[in-house]
Amino acid sequence: MSQDGAKNRADLLKRLREQHQASVTATQALLRELQAIRKQIRQAMQDDPRTIPELAVATGLPAHEVLWHVIAMKKYNLVAEAGLDEGYYRYCLAEEVQA
Repeated sequence: MSQDGAKNRADLLKRLREQHQASVTATQALLRELQAIRKQIRQAMQDDPRTIPELAVATGLPAHEVLWHVIAMKKYNLVAEAGLDEGYYRYCLAEEVQA
């Protein structure tokens, strides 16, 4: 790549970062919020496997939000099903299943 081409590319990237800074900042804030919620869920599962309603009570979040996070965590093998309890699946941290 020529020196002019590299300079043009650098200028373009700088303008793009400036134009989309608000979007990047909002996305980073959302990611921090999601990570905090998942940390609460993991902490609630620390001692024993829990059902979605139990996790909702422990975290203070609506059950539908807890379910969304648990399913996402399950997709990435962070949590696993640990049996049934009165029609509800119990979920535990994935490392507990492997141990």
